[in-house]
Amino acid sequence: MLTSTCTAFAALLSDLHFPREISVNTMSNEPSSRDPIALFNDWMADAVRSKVGDPTAMSVATVDDAGRPAVRIVLLKAVDARGFVFYTNLGSPKAAHLRARPRAALCFHWHAIERQVRIEGDVEPVTDEEADAYFATRARLSQLGAWASKQSRPMAGYWELEKAVAAMMLKYPVGAVPRPPFWSGFRVKPESIEFWWQKPFRHHQRFIFQRGEDGAWREQWLYP
Repeated sequence: MLTSTCTAFAALLSDLHFPREISVNTMSNEPSSRDPIALFNDWMADAVRSKVGDPTAMSVATVDDAGRPAVRIVLLKAVDARGFVFYTNLGSPKAAHLRARPRAALCFHWHAIERQVRIEGDVEPVTDEEADAYFATRARLSQLGAWASKQSRPMAGYWELEKAVAAMMLKYPVGAVPRPPFWSGFRVKPESIEFWWQKPFRHHQRFIFQRGEDGAWREQWLYP
């Protein structure tokens, strides 16, 4: 049975925790008993609790066919043991980059709690069932906007977008709005997850989880 990713993520955000110090005694070169996804969920919950502007905002870095990097901010929509999910127009540059070179880097920065998380890994498309489930949770105007926008393509003026949205309103005046075939999501499957916590005088706490060939996470302190 497919569990709705949006429902799982909503539950994540509602499970709030107080910030915790990182104990050196929990670190070792052996496979760690700590789960970096669970730790990320704790930090996300702390960011939500702190009422930062948008705790799910993350930078997504990709490269094009020529190896030129590009970065933009999108919103995290689901996270579990499989990875970190965001959605986009499949005609966008980021989607083209990921189809050609299916690898990405993510970065969360929560200034209010002085923490940062960096993630790197291969990328895969989400299933149609996952995309449909998430799209159904979006506000109706956002659904219509997904149909109307030819993301990143030139337009004559803002009125052109408003006209396209109005046309979609006429096309779908009532009832459910289907997901556009050119709109879906990607999952970044983490191979490394780095946590950084600001401390006075640059004595920051910085450590990384790296997934081995056996699938186990190994944890290592890093100099800040």
